[in-house]
Amino acid sequence: MNSKIELGKAQRRKVTVGVSGGIAAYKALDLVRALQRAGLDPHVVMTRSAEKFVTPLTFAAITGHKVITSLWAKPGSAAEAQESTLDSAIEHIAEAQTTELLIVAPATANTLAKFARGVANDFLSTLYLATKAPVLLAPAMNVNMWEHPATQANVRLLEERGATIIAPGSGYLACGMTGSGRLAETPCLVEAVLKVLDQRKDLAGETILITAGGTREAIDPVRFLGNRSSGKMGYALARAARERGARVILISAPTALAVPADCEVVPVISASEMRAAAMQHLAQATVVIGAAAVSDFRPATVATEKLRRSGPMTLQLEPTEDILAEVGRRRAPGTVLIAFAAETDSENAVENGREKLLRKGADAIVVNDVSLPGLGFDSESNAATLLTLEGEVDLPPMSKYALAGRILDCFVELRAATSARLSTV
Repeated sequence: MNSKIELGKAQRRKVTVGVSGGIAAYKALDLVRALQRAGLDPHVVMTRSAEKFVTPLTFAAITGHKVITSLWAKPGSAAEAQESTLDSAIEHIAEAQTTELLIVAPATANTLAKFARGVANDFLSTLYLATKAPVLLAPAMNVNMWEHPATQANVRLLEERGATIIAPGSGYLACGMTGSGRLAETPCLVEAVLKVLDQRKDLAGETILITAGGTREAIDPVRFLGNRSSGKMGYALARAARERGARVILISAPTALAVPADCEVVPVISASEMRAAAMQHLAQATVVIGAAAVSDFRPATVATEKLRRSGPMTLQLEPTEDILAEVGRRRAPGTVLIAFAAETDSENAVENGREKLLRKGADAIVVNDVSLPGLGFDSESNAATLLTLEGEVDLPPMSKYALAGRILDCFVELRAATSARLSTV
């Protein structure tokens, strides 16, 4: 009988629950039970402060696993201490490599700050830096601490690095205040865990062609016409798509960004080079996402030597290639096309976006108002309206990585609709 029980445990998917030192630590007990009921095998890591609220023995009794609380050996004989220290030294690596997901609930302001700044002075923070598994963070703290600019900056930074933030709820807090800061309810936490585990490879088998950055059109050997695009949105899409199992071909105009891991990067400079690269790889793509800011015009002639200052100058411009429209015409049946539209006319942004959606022959278009402060070009955050032929969805301000996830969710829905449509043809 015992062997059967152990075999059943081994077949469950392992998740690690990090518990940091806030009054909401007691709620992690309910989370662990709920994860077990969902068919998962939770292991628990606690900070020293968390032990002030709940004992490790309680979690150990529920999970049937050792609860890790420290990087250091327990007091004992010299031989025991040496052996325990060696075990502790490699334990965080083993935990980091074997878990499928890390959820920290509650995540205190201190824990968020340490994670954001790369501080590794206890087992939980060391585990966070060592793991390649998806990370979910469920903040819980006093409302003033949650709303403090330092905490919000740390949250944004962690999102940009790929962590999923499960926003706290609002209500009466343990400190006596009312506002945001309550740990999200257990069903919400479990749903988030299951969603991440289920969607980690939901794009496996897809080849996603992404254009990113701002193209440059030469005036002479020194100068060029360009735009303010940083490429951050396209690179966030590439990273998010790769993490969800897709093969990613990233056609990138010049940026100052690090190349996303495991992506096939095709560097280009001009609109014509980007068009050539897109056409070369189009047949392989099951979805094309045009996030690049492609120059609409280029100089009709390019000077062979640096132009000298000699008074007023007039440049004769000509239109560049319409890459998205050509992709819309030449894509294979079933290939999904998602366009972007950077707008500065707030009143008519959605209307202009819908017109572009139809003109490009796209399945969806992401309309973002780049005139809004702190959003759009060269910023860390973005907001958008996602238009499809069936309707629209407003996406509030969030990190570009989080927005990338929402756009990819849209693709999953479009893929299902496209497959259903083709199956009836």
